[in-house]
Amino acid sequence: MMKLSATLSLIRLLCVLHATRASVVANVTDTLLSANSSDEEPNWRRYLQPGEVPQSRRRRYISQNDMSVILDYHNKVRGQVFPPAANMEYMVWDENLAKSAESWAATCIWDHGPPYLLRFLGQNLSVRSGRYRNILQLIKPWYDEVKDYGFPYPRDCNPRCPLKCSGPVCTHYTQMVWATSNRVGCAIHTCHNMNVWGSTWRRAVYLVCNYSPKGNWIGEAPYKVGVPCSACPPSYGGFCNNNLCFPRMTSNYFRTSLR
Repeated sequence: MMKLSATLSLIRLLCVLHATRASVVANVTDTLLSANSSDEEPNWRRYLQPGEVPQSRRRRYISQNDMSVILDYHNKVRGQVFPPAANMEYMVWDENLAKSAESWAATCIWDHGPPYLLRFLGQNLSVRSGRYRNILQLIKPWYDEVKDYGFPYPRDCNPRCPLKCSGPVCTHYTQMVWATSNRVGCAIHTCHNMNVWGSTWRRAVYLVCNYSPKGNWIGEAPYKVGVPCSACPPSYGGFCNNNLCFPRMTSNYFRTSLR
């Protein structure tokens, strides 16, 4: 964990808006209210319509390679959390989440949305001016927030857990490692002109990642502390892989009908 964090510290400058306009990130869950997500989470799918993605963007909204890198990186980070997680679930790719991410990315609006989906989904955003060499340049800044995050141990939760963050924001990281957020879908869109906090960025590369079930519930910890896989949901049947509750499946990709 420390070795990975040290490596990621090299990209810390990607997290702030500065003269070179390297990269900035935003997270939807700073304003979420505490609630139980299990009852509402499946309902978000009814809002997705087959025509939601613009016709001009019908081609693949993210490359197969970027898709794999995003998914593998999330699972690597989730399996290496400290303190160790007892209930961290393996994350799979969700095509519907990716399509909803593409629909929003195509608007080129530097804000979270659409509002009617944010009740059900977590969302991380990142933007970079010009070309990028690797998708990790856009998602590593989310993980880099770990250096400012203090995990709320059970003794700290009485009964609500405090958010211990010594930096500007830690909720990108906590969404990445939220134990029950076991599906992710992302999209990249190049915006020719994008307003980012009052400045116009030319050819801005905009990344939107949607998560389900959403995380960052106020007053809750991202995961249960304990021996890895010792508190997995029964649906996983006791399977564990790289410290993650591992589902019985033949693919890392989760697809459902939009109808």
